[in-house]
Amino acid sequence: MKTKRREDLGPEVRRERPLALVQAVPWLIVIVLLALAAWLGWRAFVYQEEGDPVGSAMLAFEKQNSLTVFSSRFEVIAESEDTRGVLGVPVLRSRQAMIIPATVEYRVDLSQVGRERIDWNAETQQLTVRLPQLQTTRPNLDEAQARVFQDGVFITRDASRDLSQNNSRQAERKASAFAKNPEVLALARTAAKEAVRQNLAIPLQIAGYDRATVQVTFEGE
Repeated sequence: MKTKRREDLGPEVRRERPLALVQAVPWLIVIVLLALAAWLGWRAFVYQEEGDPVGSAMLAFEKQNSLTVFSSRFEVIAESEDTRGVLGVPVLRSRQAMIIPATVEYRVDLSQVGRERIDWNAETQQLTVRLPQLQTTRPNLDEAQARVFQDGVFITRDASRDLSQNNSRQAERKASAFAKNPEVLALARTAAKEAVRQNLAIPLQIAGYDRATVQVTFEGE
C-alpha cells in the first residue's frame, strides 16, 4: 500500500500580496507620471544646454534685466527775472541765478536683448552682442546743494518762489540736454560695452571657452 508523504498531508499554503502594497501601486504610478511631466517641463522651458554661449548670455541678461553703466554728475546754471507791479506800474524787478548740481544715469535695457541680437562664431570663439540704445534717467537735481544769487531792491516771497520754480524747470531742461552731449554719450557707451563684456566673459570661461572673446556694439554702429 502506497503511503503519502508527510508534506502532502498538510494544508496548501498560498502566498498573498499585502493589501497596503496592492493599494500603493496606483499611487506610485501617479507619482512617477507627475515627476516625468515636471522633468519634461523643466527640460523644455528652463534647462539650458551646457556649453551654449548664446544661452549663457541670455541667462546673464535675464538675471540683470536693466544695467546701470554710467553716472554723470555736473552743474547747470539757471537764471530768471521777475517783475511785480504796483497799481499796474512795474516797479519791483528781481533776478535770481542758481548753480545746481545734477546727476544723470545711463542704463541698458537688457530685456530687449534677444537671441537675434547675439551671434556666436564657434570657429573663432567670438560672441557678438548688439545692444539697444542707451537710456538716460530723469535728471536728479540736488537743490539742497544749490548756490543761489538774487538781485533786487525788494524781493517778495511770491517772487522768490516763482523765480526758484522757474530756475528748477530750466535746470532740468539744461541737464537733460547736457546728458545727450556726444562726448558724454561716448563715455557712457564705452562704459556700457566694458560692463557687458565683463559680465559675459565669466559665463563663457565657466562653459569651457578659454579663448573666447566678446565684441559689444550698439544699435546703429
